[in-house]
Parts: sequence; structure tokens; C-alpha cells
Amino acid sequence: MRRVRYYEYGGPEVLRIEETGVPSPGPGELLLRTEAIGVTLPVVRKVREGRLPLPASLGGEVAGEIVAVGPDVTGFAVGERVTGLCFGDGYADYALLHAAMASPVPAEASAADAVALVRCGLVALGAYEAARPAEGESVLVTGAAGGSGHLAVQLAKARGAGRVVAAVSSAAKADFVRSLGADEVVMYRDESWGEPVDIVLDAVGGELLSPAIAALAPGGRLVAYSSGGGTIEAYDLLVGAKSAIGFQMALIARGQPQLMERWRQELWELFASGRVRPRVHAELPLDDAAKAHEIIEARANQGKVILRPM
Repeated sequence: MRRVRYYEYGGPEVLRIEETGVPSPGPGELLLRTEAIGVTLPVVRKVREGRLPLPASLGGEVAGEIVAVGPDVTGFAVGERVTGLCFGDGYADYALLHAAMASPVPAEASAADAVALVRCGLVALGAYEAARPAEGESVLVTGAAGGSGHLAVQLAKARGAGRVVAAVSSAAKADFVRSLGADEVVMYRDESWGEPVDIVLDAVGGELLSPAIAALAPGGRLVAYSSGGGTIEAYDLLVGAKSAIGFQMALIARGQPQLMERWRQELWELFASGRVRPRVHAELPLDDAAKAHEIIEARANQGKVILRPM
């Protein structure tokens, strides 16, 4: 089978396609024939910033058909379609997935739908829940055209937000985020992000944290769920009695699996009703993994970027 690895840190140019044997599932594992692979900013950053020992594989969101089941696995069978987070060779023709991380894909959904909806949707929904939203509150989403951000916009509307503001890097993304249901669109460079909001869902971090805090109304809450780092001044929180909340999906997965499963069910129900629809910016062959990373690094995507083994 083919897989993508890297032997030095850097940009998309360091990614290499290589041939290797098809793995066998161990205890608690499923072997998938991958149909869709999600490309995410955290994975792209790991390649550039050198966070893993070399040589390294690329994990991430995968969806496909189960072709083998490891020992001690119950509840799954060969031939079923599932999606989940792969911690090993995710950019590959075949991927190993821990059964605890697997989620069935409904018959009416494609593999691309599953990869675009489930992981990013869980992050977006979890971040929104972390803000403890009340009916009718206003919400601003940074990175609103991205993989999780474009779902956060839709989820806020579906959950009853009174006003949803989409913050994006370029005016070229304005029509896209409006098509998702955003009531207003602001650019990161704008001097003001408009009327203050009750909640900011921040998928970007870094230098955007200061204007994001400034965009909050008194008593407002910012939920930070990006890997972009950044610093918040305590005084900026103090003067408006504002709050900053960190959200990490891995903690929910490890400590509250029932909650994660409830969120999964809600996402599929919203998908089935048409109230939340994942959007795919590009579907590229596995051999074009470097091009997929270029799109993500440039923040050029409007929706999810997906790799397709072919």
C-alpha cells in the first residue's frame, strides 16, 4: 500500500509517498480500506514545526470500509463503513483505527461527508457547548470558512443563536460563509468587528486573540480551541468581566465517551435534516498530499480539504 511520511521538518515539499505492507489489526483495532482522509491545520503544523520524532507518519481523520477486525473488538464487522481519528498512518490506502474511536457512517452519507462532519463537527459542537450558550445569544466564529469553523457557523444557527458573525481572512470568503447562514461577515483586518457578541468561538489564536476578546460584550465568553497559541491579557478580561475557556476534544474522548457519542448522534441528525451540511473545498488524490497541505497553510480553503486514495 501507499502511505505518506516525512523524513525532515518543513513545508509541504517534505512529504514523501512510499510503498509498504498492509498492516494487520491488533487487539481493539479495525483495518480500514480508506475512502477519504481529512487534512487539518494541526497536522500541517506538526510537519512544519517538528513536533514528532523522525521519520514520522501523518495521522488524522479517516473514513472507509472495514476489511479486518482485530482481537477483542465487538460491535463492528467486515464490510461496515466507519469514520474516526487515526493516530498512525492516516494518509494511506489502509489505516488502523482503534474501535473506541470509530463511528458508523449512515448509508445516506458519503465518506467525504463523514470525514468533513464528524471530527470537525465534534470540535465545533464541543466548543460551542463549552461556552454554555443561552437561546438567542450572539456568536462570532473565527476561521469561519475552515473545516471546523464552517460547521460552527451552521451549528450556532441550528442551536438557536440570535446573531452569527463570521470572521474570515479574506473578502473572497464572504459569500461562502453567508451561504452557511452567517448574518454578518467581518475581516480580521477590520478595525472593529461590529456590535459586541456574547460568545466567540476561536479557531485561529495567535494575534487574533486580542481583537476576539475586544469583540465580546460585558460578561462574554471566548472559547479557544485552536493550535495557534497566543496570549490573553488578564486586564482585558477583568474590565468587561469576560471569560476565556479552553476546549480540547481529546479530554472529552478520554473522559466522557458517552457525551461524545451524544454529540455524534446530534451531528448525524442535523445532517439528515439538512440543517448542517459539511462543505468540501477540494478532493485530491493521495499523491497530491503536498498540494492539500499548501491549501491549508495558505488558509485558502472554504470548507474541508480531503485526500482520496485511488
